Amino acid sequence: MPLQEYIGFAGARLQADVQGWPEDPAVLMLHGGGQTRDMWKPTVESLVKAGRYVISLDLRGHGESDWPEDGRYDLDAYVGDLKSVLNELGSRPVIVAASLGGWIASVALGEEGSHLATGLVLVDAPPEIDVRKARKISDALKKRAETDAGSLPWDVRFLDGFDIESTLARITRSATNIKLPVLFVRGALSELTEHEAATRFLESFKNPEFAEIKESRHLVTEERSDLFNAAIVDFLERRVPRFTPEYRSGSDARTLRDALGCFATGVTVVTAMTGEQSPIGLTANSFTSVSLDPALLLVCIAKSAGSLSSLKAASHFGVNVLHIGQQGISNTFAKPGEDRFAQTPWQRGNHDVPLINGALANFECRQQEIVDGGDHEILIGEVLRAKFEPRRDPLLYFGGKYRRLHFS
Repeated sequence: MPLQEYIGFAGARLQADVQGWPEDPAVLMLHGGGQTRDMWKPTVESLVKAGRYVISLDLRGHGESDWPEDGRYDLDAYVGDLKSVLNELGSRPVIVAASLGGWIASVALGEEGSHLATGLVLVDAPPEIDVRKARKISDALKKRAETDAGSLPWDVRFLDGFDIESTLARITRSATNIKLPVLFVRGALSELTEHEAATRFLESFKNPEFAEIKESRHLVTEERSDLFNAAIVDFLERRVPRFTPEYRSGSDARTLRDALGCFATGVTVVTAMTGEQSPIGLTANSFTSVSLDPALLLVCIAKSAGSLSSLKAASHFGVNVLHIGQQGISNTFAKPGEDRFAQTPWQRGNHDVPLINGALANFECRQQEIVDGGDHEILIGEVLRAKFEPRRDPLLYFGGKYRRLHFS
């Protein structure tokens, strides 16, 4: 089985098995505490046969991954590991995570944004458990470590690495931010995860699914791997399918929009003055340079935009490129009926166009031509003046969501 090494939080080396065809949709497997990646072997085989590329990771302090000398097994270290691995992958995976792995995934996706993955499968990992039972399990693992000292494939220090109660509270706070397809799997006989606690947890998510595996306790992957594998494969085929969406002329316009959304863009606010000298503006991400000599750029404005007639009538207009801290401005200028400029610091430019203060870049343009572009008007302008701030990073838009640059 091919091996893959990743570099996690504070340089920790993390070991993973990889199986399947790399061009297939990816699935990242995270085991529970006191386990290793070997627990997933039957599931990995099933997923590969179903056309998935599977990465099965050893958490820090487990299996062949580093057992840090400093004993960093707190939740932030584990979350940092997961974020590092996700940033190294060539595509956004579905994360399948059991108990401790599920807590790590829930916090990483809830606090950092669900754009890091395409789906989440949680295996007996809710934020409500009987703490006394959890401590009882922890004590049993410590006793086992004393008996089998030197032969266990995990570092007993991880058991004292994080506080269970604060971890569960953090998961509860972050779970509502996860907008991905979610499946929660529970062993019907589990003593650690109550049925009612699992269903309450599911209310945090948008359109989640719940699978209870009969005749199984907490370790559903071992006790009923056949039913567990069937539940996961069925969920993936329906909610995160393998096929590539395709648009053909005359078919669903939403598919075309999603395809166009694969091209990452910046975010701008296009501005002008009306004949009554009132500022107008709207958010637009269809913006591009046309020519350097002469200096031309263009923006595309929807024909349904309320500001279109005023923009067409103006002799000059401005394009304000937003930085990562101006997402609120983008939202303000995207909503109809907002008193946009009352909420936004701005000033008049040299050519009497409204310029947003502190933008990544401001362009003042003389209107040169307006071209019909289907359901948009293409506004072409000659750049008369431009200024920019080289110390800031751009606000990006990709796949229908705001993004930020990642520096490797």
